[in-house]
Amino acid sequence: MVRAGKAELALGSRHGGPSLVAMDTHDLLAAAATHAATYLDDVDTRPVAASVDHAELRERLGGPLPAHPSDAHGVLDELVAAVEPGLVHSAGGRFFGFVVGGALPVSVAADWMTAAWDQNAGIYVLSPAGAVVEEVAGDWARDLLGLPPGVSVGFTTGDTMANLVGLAAARSRVLELAGWDVGRQGLFGAPPIEVVVGAQRHVSIGASLRYLGLGSERVHVVPVDTQGRMRADALGTVLRELAGRPLIVCAQAGEVNTGAFDPVGEICDIAHAHDAWVHVDGAFGLWAAAAPSLRHLTDGVERADSWATDAHKWLNVPYDSGLAFVADPAAHRAATSLLTADYLVRDEVRRDASDWVPELSRRARGFSVWAALRQLGRAGVAELVERCCAHARRFAEQLGAAGRVEILNDVVLNQVLVRFLADDGDHDGHTREVIARVQSDGTCWMGGTSWQGKAAMRISVSNWSTTTEDVDRSVAAVLRAAGR
Repeated sequence: MVRAGKAELALGSRHGGPSLVAMDTHDLLAAAATHAATYLDDVDTRPVAASVDHAELRERLGGPLPAHPSDAHGVLDELVAAVEPGLVHSAGGRFFGFVVGGALPVSVAADWMTAAWDQNAGIYVLSPAGAVVEEVAGDWARDLLGLPPGVSVGFTTGDTMANLVGLAAARSRVLELAGWDVGRQGLFGAPPIEVVVGAQRHVSIGASLRYLGLGSERVHVVPVDTQGRMRADALGTVLRELAGRPLIVCAQAGEVNTGAFDPVGEICDIAHAHDAWVHVDGAFGLWAAAAPSLRHLTDGVERADSWATDAHKWLNVPYDSGLAFVADPAAHRAATSLLTADYLVRDEVRRDASDWVPELSRRARGFSVWAALRQLGRAGVAELVERCCAHARRFAEQLGAAGRVEILNDVVLNQVLVRFLADDGDHDGHTREVIARVQSDGTCWMGGTSWQGKAAMRISVSNWSTTTEDVDRSVAAVLRAAGR
């Protein structure tokens, strides 16, 4: 029952336990808001890395399951106290380890409302508002990213599932063109699909192919240039050898180490001449289309057949927010829509979200995306993306000017690869040591990677709250760790 903000949970009354646990919902949510605001106020003053290890977290959070209900306020306070030392403070402006955006305050607020509203966004009848907000936010995102009118959109957990959705639509369509209905007949006996990828494709492409039964390693690999871009001339050679077979080509907008873009326009022209479907993995790079100074990097991307991106990267909304776009809505729906069931009330006119992602019961992901786009507008998204890229260039300029430091990539977007040269010639070992020292120092957090056989520090700038001061403080911390 809920009366004037009071919630009463009937717990265990039939089994001799306590009959009621009363709590004031308003006070509890206000306490949560205070905890959250305090955390966000302080996040930039905390060491970026977690300050406790696995064993201590188990001790803080573990123990036997309580036999009886507990006071809700006490549970909330206990959770906050136990968890916060184990958090990586990626919400702050000096986390650069992965392509991890923060969360705009308006998107956090919308996400809180999403949890309070507790909508199941699977079908229209369960949440008309959840359905319509996805229609609107999907249209806004499509327009912002320069994709053609009429493309369908699915709100997924992230880019991996968005890649899966796009490639599932591709699988359906290329097999249909070969006279095979994969939804009805399955893959046994189907004409083999040939998948063509660049040598530097993201691991989520392989995962999606594996989930779809196409095989993560049963692919044709096209060589790339020094920045990780697929070579269009080599693609033509590969496709000529595969002529006449069902074909899917996977291109990339934003290589995860260098930020480089495949020449998607050329790839589309070559692939479509061979009746191939082109899917673009644009987890973060696709957002360059929203920025006038960077839009040229995505030239031709609108000619692809499907696209995947993350809203929880450069749009800076809370996690559980990817977007899958498909130029052929019929292929999209054929790949992901649920089969009918007697108990489901389906809507033949209005949007049932379960037609566009492989889920029925799920969170209403559209509210936070709508809120971020509504607040930022076209100019705000462009400024956010361009500012992050300017910060990346500042990192490269300042670190590259120091002695015995190399920048390994052309900084075209928000990614910087840094290598530290050792006096004894063990550049890989020294680079890894510098990364470990930076992470332990706590001023900022950068991860490591390997690029063309060389160990490197990988700097990714994706957070709306990162400032020039954050960059300069981080550069100083990195140079201290490198002994410069």
